[in-house]
Parts: sequence; C-alpha cells; structure tokens
Amino acid sequence: MKRAVSVSLGSSTRDKKVTITLLGEEITLERIGTDGDVEKAIRLFNELDGEVDALGVGGIDLGLTVAGRYYPLYDAQKLVAGVKQTPVVDGGGLKLTLERGVAQFIEREIGDEVQPKRVLITAGADRYGSALSFDEAGYEIIFGDLGFGLGIPIPLHSLRALRILARILMPIAGRLPMEFLYPTGKKQEEIVPKFGKWYAWATVVSGDCLYIKRHMPDRLDGKVIATNTTTPADVEAFRQRGVRYLVTTTPRLEGRSFGTNMMEAALVAIAGKGRPLTTDELQEMLEQLDLKPTLQRLNE
Repeated sequence: MKRAVSVSLGSSTRDKKVTITLLGEEITLERIGTDGDVEKAIRLFNELDGEVDALGVGGIDLGLTVAGRYYPLYDAQKLVAGVKQTPVVDGGGLKLTLERGVAQFIEREIGDEVQPKRVLITAGADRYGSALSFDEAGYEIIFGDLGFGLGIPIPLHSLRALRILARILMPIAGRLPMEFLYPTGKKQEEIVPKFGKWYAWATVVSGDCLYIKRHMPDRLDGKVIATNTTTPADVEAFRQRGVRYLVTTTPRLEGRSFGTNMMEAALVAIAGKGRPLTTDELQEMLEQLDLKPTLQRLNE
C-alpha cells in the first residue's frame, strides 16, 4: 500500500486520515497539523523522509508560479531542506492544472445563477490557474493579494496588474518570514472581518479556504465559494453565513476535501517515479481519474 503524508503548519484540529483506491492501487492519505510549530514540522519531515512514498507541505507554499515565473519562498523551503529521499510537493502543480477549469465548471453547472459575473480571488499569485480560468470566462475580478497577503487594502483588477505586482514584490516577499505571509497554527481559526466591500461586490469568492475565512464578514448571502480544502466545520460556517453554493476543486473524501498539496502528494505516490510530477504528467493522471470539482448547495 502506498502512503502519502501532508505535514502542515496549520491547526491539528483539521487532521484527517483516509485510505482510498486510485488507479487500482490503495493509498493512505494523512494530514498532520503542527499548530504553527516550525521545529516540529521540520522534525516530522525529516523522520518521514524515506519512510513514505510522497510528502506534502501544508499551510504554506514553497514558492509561487505566476505567468511561468517561479518565485521561491525561502523561509518555507527551510522546512524540507533535510528531506533527501522522498519527493516533496506543495500543491502548486495541482493549482495550475486541477484549478485551471474551475470557472468553466461553475459556468456549466450554475452559470445562470452567477450574476453579475464578479469574483474576488483572495490571492491570485497563489491561485494563478484559477485566475486564468475566471479571466477567460469573462469575469470581472478583484485580486486581493495586497490585502490578504500584506494587509494593504488596495485591489488589483487585471492579470497584467497581478503579473507586474508579482515581478516587483515577490522577490522581496519571498524572503519574508512565513508567519508574515500566511496564518499558521491557532491563527488559522481566527476570523477578523476585513475588506467587506470586496466580499460584498463579488458574486464568487475564490481562493484558499483559510484566506477566505480569515476576513469573511458575518453574511455571505447568495455567494458562491470556490476553494479546495474544507472541513465539515468550514462547510457549516459558510452555510450559516448564507453561502448558496460551495465548489471544491479537490475531491471530497469522508466528508472533507484535502488540500492540493495532499492530493498532489497522492498522485506522486501512485505514479511511483520518486520525484514530483510535471504539469503534463499531472494533467494526464487527472484525466485518467476523471477528477472534477464538486458542487454543494448550502442554502436556497
């Protein structure tokens, strides 16, 4: 049996372990949260190196790819500096493949109900595949990278602006401490409402679930949430706020959807190549598995 483990800087309350069958092979998927404890995460990565078939990095990216350019996050890469044998992924490959058609999926399934076509993408640099998808589907877009990532309440409205921002800021942001860029540990459970006008303007809110939750208002009536990692508690939080539809780009397994890093690690483990997969290889496996986003109606 194959085994893939995601070690996350996030809360241990989101931990999960399941055994599933992919392409005829059994694989155990396990998510281990370290509650923001960086040293514990490093220790776990080192202990699991050579013991599992693939490792996922959760709660932070190792780097971001925007318009074909890769921008490393140097502090995050220290987490896996000691891993020498087991392939390590952070979900970036799936963000550029699985999420590439999320807007088109929404249009096919509930397009008539998504009016006007406006989307708030919490961090376009983190979900560039989604950004391309919504742009091609003709949505008006607010990219919240400056707000959600750096606390600067300035929206971006075009892919061109996002690319320019990435070229200017990512070489600098890539050297910032991890906790400055992304909530870790117990901070992931805190909700501090901000950017209310952006949420109110949008019909669809897309991005990392923790980013969406971090600053969401008390009411999201009629909205569509497009994300990847959700627990039953996340789903209930969206339901109570009036969200109409929840779209998850990773499959739901035993009541929750795992992060892209976990699912990419699963595909790497099944492939058995002993290395991360290229985007073409990931796309081929996704087609074989017929993996598609899932849609849940939460409110009438």
